[in-house]
Amino acid sequence: MTQSNKLVRAKLSLLELGELLNNVSQACRTMGVSRQHFYDIKQAYEEGGIEALREQSRRKPNHRNRVAPEIEEAIVKVAEDFPAYGQVRAANELRQRGFSISAAGVRCVWMRHDLETFKKRLKRLEVKSAQEGVVFTEAQLQALERARKTRESDPDEVETHHPGYLISQDTMYVGYIKGVGRIYQQTVVDTFASVAFTKLYDSKTPLTAADVLNERVLPFFE
Repeated sequence: MTQSNKLVRAKLSLLELGELLNNVSQACRTMGVSRQHFYDIKQAYEEGGIEALREQSRRKPNHRNRVAPEIEEAIVKVAEDFPAYGQVRAANELRQRGFSISAAGVRCVWMRHDLETFKKRLKRLEVKSAQEGVVFTEAQLQALERARKTRESDPDEVETHHPGYLISQDTMYVGYIKGVGRIYQQTVVDTFASVAFTKLYDSKTPLTAADVLNERVLPFFE
């Protein structure tokens, strides 16, 4: 199945789930999309059918507004020198160094270099240190210490208060049965009581994920 067909299948599954549940909000929460996205897909499907759900080819990006190489290099350097800085503080630091760039411009460059989050900037710093043997500055040491304290203060286990408060769900391929086809198992585990629910299906779609919740899990907790 091509990537285009997978995208179409996902959009159709969203529409089918909304119809099955008769609840657009619940379908959108299950699929992790917005209601507006649902209605955009629904309108496209009603007006043009399946072909309207295919991704249209995008124009090549316009690089006329891309920053000069020396500015881009300076933006990356600030991310390494001050990994704890957000895009606004980084833009201010760059202005002090003589570079005129907006906070949005800083973020665009960071995204191109995979530096848009604090964790990613720390990772770059650690890799650079391991490869080049650089000595950390005070700002870099403070950022590393902040990350260490965050890791120590955040518990490894998720917070759950009572049965039914939080569940974990997964889909697993079981095997192949002649005359039936591929068999998949939907598994749902209650994180508080470690109670598990399972059901076998011949497909893996949002519909089957919702079905096991409606048929096995929700009735148990009601």
